[in-house]
Parts: sequence; structure tokens; C-alpha cells
Amino acid sequence: MRTILTYKDYEALPADGRRYEVHEGELSVTPAPSPRHQQVTRNLAIALHEHVKGRGLGEVLFSPIDCILSDISVVQPDIVYVETGRLAIISSRGIEGPPTLVIEILSPSTVQIDRSVKFQLYARHGVPHYWIVDLEARTSEAYRFAGGAYERAASMQGSAPAFLPPFPDLALDPASLWP
Repeated sequence: MRTILTYKDYEALPADGRRYEVHEGELSVTPAPSPRHQQVTRNLAIALHEHVKGRGLGEVLFSPIDCILSDISVVQPDIVYVETGRLAIISSRGIEGPPTLVIEILSPSTVQIDRSVKFQLYARHGVPHYWIVDLEARTSEAYRFAGGAYERAASMQGSAPAFLPPFPDLALDPASLWP
């Protein structure tokens, strides 16, 4: 018989430097991210924060932050954005419900999880936008939730600035993201 973990079980996990998540009741454990991963996370979070804060568009937060999609699905995305009209989902526990945008930056230990498990999990919980940032390929893929599934909406590759939803007026410069 399979044990289904809940948010209460998640809260009892040790603070040992590993990244614990619960995906539909199943425990997922990954090692801490690499320095390069953290540099890209920082660079992207700063670019988004400056854009969002300057226009009063909401809040940008970065890991570790609990994103409680349901009692049996708790994740720690690398970066999350919550638009102004939905700021009430930010509580003392974390983000309670689907944020407007989730960004996962691929690490060797998370490629399968981010491209498959979390891709399906975020769609199941109706996260409107999902970006996957590939450190090795130096690309970003932006997906939009429509009709019950994700569709590819835009991408960033090469050296040309890109406009990724939900930010049509933010030109992300790849040169400023990659260390």
C-alpha cells in the first residue's frame, strides 16, 4: 500500500540542505543547486523583480519558497511570480495555490522532474505560465496554460532579447542572464 504524504508530513521533514517536495503525495528529494544555477536564478529574479515592482504588477519570489498547490502537492520552484490581483495567495506558509508564473531552472538532477513530473503537476493545478530554463543549452521555453494543457508560447535562444509571457513588454537579454 502506497503512503500519501501531506503538507503536515512535509512540514516535519528535516532542514538539511536538500530540496524536499511532495508531488501528488510522493516525496521528491534533490540536492542543493549548483552555483551556476543560483547565478542564473539571481539574474533572472532581479530582471523580473525590477520589471514587476516598477510597474506595480505583483510579486516575484525565489526558492526556497513553498508553493502549496494542494495538501498533497508542495513544490519549491526556482522563481515564482504572483500578479497583483492574486497577491492574497501569499501567506505566512508560502504561496497557497497556483502562482501566475513558475520558473524551473534545469539541473542535471532535475531535468526529468522539471520537464515531465512538474510539467504535468503545474498543468493539473492550472498554473497559467511555466518557463523552463536550460543552463546547458542557454535557452528558455515559455508555456501558456490553455484548454487544459500547456502550449509552447515563446522561447529565448541565442543572443537576441526575447519577450516571454506573461510579460509582453519585458525584453529579456540573454547576455544578462548567463554567467
